[in-house]
Amino acid sequence: MIIFVHELGHFLVAKAAGIRVEEFSLGMGPKITSARRGETLYSLRVLPIGGYVKMAGEMGEEETAGYDPRKFNQKPLLARMAVIIAGPLMNFALAALLFAAVFTVVGIPQITTNIGQVIANSPAEAAGLKAGDKITHINEKPMSSWNEMVEVIHASPEKKIKLTVVRENKTLNIEVVPKYDPEGKVGIIGITPDKPYWARQGIWAGIKGGIVKTYEITALTISALVQMIAGKASAEGLTGPIGIVQLIDESARVGLVYLTNLTAVISINLGLLNLLPIPALDGSRLFFLFIEGLRGRPINPSKENFVHLIGFALLMLLMVLVTYRDLLRFFG
Repeated sequence: MIIFVHELGHFLVAKAAGIRVEEFSLGMGPKITSARRGETLYSLRVLPIGGYVKMAGEMGEEETAGYDPRKFNQKPLLARMAVIIAGPLMNFALAALLFAAVFTVVGIPQITTNIGQVIANSPAEAAGLKAGDKITHINEKPMSSWNEMVEVIHASPEKKIKLTVVRENKTLNIEVVPKYDPEGKVGIIGITPDKPYWARQGIWAGIKGGIVKTYEITALTISALVQMIAGKASAEGLTGPIGIVQLIDESARVGLVYLTNLTAVISINLGLLNLLPIPALDGSRLFFLFIEGLRGRPINPSKENFVHLIGFALLMLLMVLVTYRDLLRFFG
């Protein structure tokens, strides 16, 4: 689905721009089956590692039959950029839609200020707190969430704080002194939250939440990528098709929500990967179009195609190496 949506983005914008699409393919390598509808051949290929939309004039070949306004290389620069960037943008849109569906149908996990467990021999136990207590105020300040409450406690090591607690419809005032945790370098009192509940969102709130979540994961992924390039983070988590299938299988066993979230995260990663200026990927094609805009004329098609060819070969080599490592992990 992720690859289909990506290629569908290229396909729809190409059609809208009046470009002749010769083939829409899912997969690479030999064809399994195909069908022609109008001027476009729709095909399914044996290797499930990608797909492509083949457009007339995409490779910048020399004109053999005069000017053809429906060729990719005859379209305005902005139209060609729109076609290329549409694929990654569709991946981000898919991720936002999947997150929105989870938030609307299932909901967002909410953690209340109810105490689920009191740790033995902790300041909370010594102060008389019990499982089921609801903390409503700290130092007379209302607490609306568990995270807000934890921030206040973490910031108060070795300082007496006053908790307003509701227990069996009775309001109690309990004083407790958080002890200093040398590992986390924060104050703790020794309580854990009650089980979260799922709060369903309205349609518009779900869509907004999906967009925000997509942005947050995109920002985190870019940060991790930058750290990896700078050598501050390991590439051990890098995985290929086999690893992804294994992750999908594990998520499916846990439940549909986890599988949906994983699909959204993979879609975001695919969108980001394709925006990188790596030869043979969308980012590289955008880079060449950007250079064309600065120069006022296109780069020699044969030179650009050579760069993409080398990049594709290196990507295939990387895919083989990552798959080999996935196999080693898979078989222990």
